[in-house]
Amino acid sequence: MRSICIVLSLLLAGCSSYRGNPEDIRPVSEDRLLAFQEPRAEDARIVVNRDFGVMGGGCYVAIEVDRQVAARIGVGEVATFHVRPGTRVVGITPDRMDDTLCGLGRLLREVAVPLREGETQRLRIISQNRGGFDIVPDTP
Repeated sequence: MRSICIVLSLLLAGCSSYRGNPEDIRPVSEDRLLAFQEPRAEDARIVVNRDFGVMGGGCYVAIEVDRQVAARIGVGEVATFHVRPGTRVVGITPDRMDDTLCGLGRLLREVAVPLREGETQRLRIISQNRGGFDIVPDTP
């Protein structure tokens, strides 16, 4: 019985995402970067990394900036967005461009990101076996 409990605990823990090694993280392909890609001198930057993990692993997640779809990000990818200074609302939602079950889920997580000119803020998309997906400040 104890062995069964240990195996079940390990399987459930495996559903949570984890930070990848920098050499394993790849940029989102250009065809999935949809907005906020043109840098301007007065801009700030938002960098979003998506963790590695099994949950939702076969699906893209849409990243929104000020409720505009900015990218479709996969597991182990990173995207950079050039935005005007001020407080930006960065969120994750299902990828509505996907016509499979991946695009039908219910997901909306948002975070307010205050930015000054020239500043870079880093965020991380995580998945947890109890709480599902979330977007949080990336504090290495």
